[in-house]
Amino acid sequence: MDTAEVAIVRDAEELFARTGHLFAAAAEISCAAHDLNTWQATRPAQPPAEHPRDVRLRKLYRPGVLLNPSTAQHLASLRAAGADIRITQDDLNETIILDRRVVILAGDLTAGRRSYSVISQPDTVAGVASLFEAAWRGSTALDVYDAQLTELRSLAPRVLELLAGGGKDESAARTLGLGVRTYRRRVAELMAALGADSRFQAGVRARELGLV
Repeated sequence: MDTAEVAIVRDAEELFARTGHLFAAAAEISCAAHDLNTWQATRPAQPPAEHPRDVRLRKLYRPGVLLNPSTAQHLASLRAAGADIRITQDDLNETIILDRRVVILAGDLTAGRRSYSVISQPDTVAGVASLFEAAWRGSTALDVYDAQLTELRSLAPRVLELLAGGGKDESAARTLGLGVRTYRRRVAELMAALGADSRFQAGVRARELGLV
């Protein structure tokens, strides 16, 4: 790959400084993310409804974003403004694709800073776009998934609090007025929404999403 077609930037501010003009001119923006934090610096100052340009905006998220009421409301507002938003249970590489010409890949978060790769090499862009399209086809519309998570969203803060307390399931179930089987099912559903393999990991992911 030609190094001229790959640039590494060290934080979100530098990313926006170097790519802001691409976002301003793009006719199609596709985004995959675990939450709203990774691409926060790329958000427009105005909501999409106020933009004079006709931009096709697609956003693909993991289910955990819908557990936060304010985040769920924000996504609903974006959808009402014309964005196409879907939810997937598959693992995601956090990615932005601009006009199928430029790809931005998010790196790991280290010491509070995240690096990003900005790629314009055609074959790489085409490959990443193909992966995004496959995930998009297998995803679920926002309103459908949101309806499925309504009850779990209301229970999530208390369930997470009880999990953090380390008490027995029987005690936690009584606290919530649920049967033990129902409580355990809710815990399993919450872990699935958070993409967590353990209760400890669920707590870590919940903190990342601002749920606790």
